Amino acid sequence: MPNGRRATAFQASTGAPIDGPVDARAALGHSMLDDDFLRDPYPTYRVLRDAAPLAWSDEFFGGAWLVSRHADVELVLRDARFSAQRTGGWVMRPSDEVRTDHREGRSELKGFQRLFARAMIFLDAPDHTRVRQAMSAAFRPADLQRLAPRIEQAVARRLAAVDSAVPFDFVSALARPLPAQVIGLLMGLDEAEGDAPADLVAWSDELADFIGAPAPSRAQALSAQTALLAMARHFDVVLARRRAALAGGAESRDDVIDRLLQAEREGQIRGSAELLAQCVMLLFAGHETTRHLLANGLRTLLLHTDQWRLLQRNRALLPGAVRELLRHDSPVQYTGRRVASDMLLHGQVLRRGDLVVALIGAANRDPARHERPDELDITRRPGPPLAFGQGPHVCIGAALTLMEAQAVFAQVLERWPDLALSAPESPHWTGNALYRGLTKLSVQRGELPANDQTAAPTLTPTPSARPPDAACKP
Repeated sequence: MPNGRRATAFQASTGAPIDGPVDARAALGHSMLDDDFLRDPYPTYRVLRDAAPLAWSDEFFGGAWLVSRHADVELVLRDARFSAQRTGGWVMRPSDEVRTDHREGRSELKGFQRLFARAMIFLDAPDHTRVRQAMSAAFRPADLQRLAPRIEQAVARRLAAVDSAVPFDFVSALARPLPAQVIGLLMGLDEAEGDAPADLVAWSDELADFIGAPAPSRAQALSAQTALLAMARHFDVVLARRRAALAGGAESRDDVIDRLLQAEREGQIRGSAELLAQCVMLLFAGHETTRHLLANGLRTLLLHTDQWRLLQRNRALLPGAVRELLRHDSPVQYTGRRVASDMLLHGQVLRRGDLVVALIGAANRDPARHERPDELDITRRPGPPLAFGQGPHVCIGAALTLMEAQAVFAQVLERWPDLALSAPESPHWTGNALYRGLTKLSVQRGELPANDQTAAPTLTPTPSARPPDAACKP
């Protein structure tokens, strides 16, 4: 636990001062990140919220402050005194590094750090503002509206391909492949030209394993580097072909890649490494969170049959239902920030460079913010959940994620109103503390309804009032 010293900053938020640092392990009476937490983190969050507004844990990246109440998580996400620049120690100093001379280890991971640190989600203003403006051009409501029919068609084809005679795995049938396909469509990755990488999901799994580890090992860092650089090499080829086509007089395709190339030409994206970083992280983040929302959300609805039936009777509840699913069981459970300058938070000194972990999953069930927070209520109107973040790094792809989820649930409701979980079967959780998701979700269905249709009603994008970061990530 850090040594207290006099802070040069001021009180960062309201609340009664705490009598010295609270240790998360002591408050819980056991390790925080145990198997019970990975299966169901919400009882742990409840204890932390009740114990203190601020706790110290040695289980996150060698030591971090934890905030679990909604007001404090919102503060950390919005306040510029909490910096998003946090990749150096994360990437270059693995938790199991035992060398006395770290130069060799750092040299091995230099390529990883070079790209990783340039991704928009790890930038502060003014660089973040500059890059985000370039990225936002790819998520205009009109572009998402044009993409909506293609999303609906992709969902219909995948659902139609499911064997109707036996229970099936919703994750492998739809939740894993669909979001990767959709982000590829948005970016303009042409399958016919070999633009859509066949190894995307495998690469993403390696990155998620690293990013989602509270204390990643050297092996995890090296595997993530291999995946990240493979994605970068893939984009190098795609970008070179696009540049050559544009130089030869070809018309712009007006997709994400062409817009990012234009931003590079205009100096808004600075250099090939910064361009590659945005492409790679957008491709990764554009499907990682969405796939967990789809599987977690369907499981939650099927566990709450009253809510499933209510949604059957009133499809107008679907947009609000998706937001409630995000609040109730967020695919992204936490995010991190570094303290930019010494400050006081709830009477406790936080020093420059300290890591603060904002427990989004805990904040989304804070009873001070949400009435009956542990209940699923698709008629709830609490305002946007923190699942997409808030402040300058609010998820730039939020509207796309909401569109995909609405398209999927609308068609599942239409095709299989009697869908149910295959019992008895325990959930197959990924075991990732950050990305709460399922590796498998076995479901079964009855006879198809007489009015079965393969196409769902056209969905309208629901962008936030503020342009939603290219990665809905930590």
